[in-house]
Amino acid sequence: MSDVSAHDGGEPALEVRELSFAYAGTPVLDAVSLAIAAGEFAVLLGPNGAGKTTLFSLITRLHDRRRGEIRIGGFDVRRQAVQAHARIGVVFQQPTLDLDLNVAQNLAYHGALHGMGPGEARRRGEAQLTRVGLAELRRRRVRRLSGGQRRRVEIARGLLHEPRLLLLDEPTVGLDVASRRDLVEHAHRLCAEEGVAVLWATHLIDEVRPGDRVLVLHRGRLLADSTAEALTARLGVATLGEAFDRLVGEDAPCV
Repeated sequence: MSDVSAHDGGEPALEVRELSFAYAGTPVLDAVSLAIAAGEFAVLLGPNGAGKTTLFSLITRLHDRRRGEIRIGGFDVRRQAVQAHARIGVVFQQPTLDLDLNVAQNLAYHGALHGMGPGEARRRGEAQLTRVGLAELRRRRVRRLSGGQRRRVEIARGLLHEPRLLLLDEPTVGLDVASRRDLVEHAHRLCAEEGVAVLWATHLIDEVRPGDRVLVLHRGRLLADSTAEALTARLGVATLGEAFDRLVGEDAPCV
């Protein structure tokens, strides 16, 4: 298999243009546009029901009846689906590991789905487990892992095929504070050290670090796209929490 984590001619890892989607006649996303560069960490911040999971479902084509354009590494997810989805890894909000398989078996199965032979899948799996600090647990059944360890396995699985883009949908739900912090730090290291672009969806303000790019999504509209510091300065408030409340409040301006 070829390494698709390399830059694809300077194209953004993810580009979304004027994306709109309605479910049963009810608008869910309204003309959302954004682009994530290789090696960039971006937080998609919004309350529950903002449209974050729908956006991820459209990017991964779990849903497809929409208006607008989605490109991954320059490849259109409809017209060039194979190339586009070879460049994306996903950690869904709901756990998707097989609890009765061990860690290595879960990764091997994922590798087979991406066309890897057993040897290549094993080699890549061992490398990713080492990267997330779980190499010594590769023979342990998933049901015996902690919540934080399971999330790390899911990240390792999502990176097994060396994607350019990693989507994480509320990845810290149900985790303790220390595990949440470790996952946030690990995702930042992936950007800095591996050049992976990360789009991290959350409703938790404290998962945003200084300097992070923040995209505020509310009721299907993208209300802000800037660093946390620039957003607070723009709105004249002291904290990101105050800025977020200003934006998503009932009388908040659409900025």
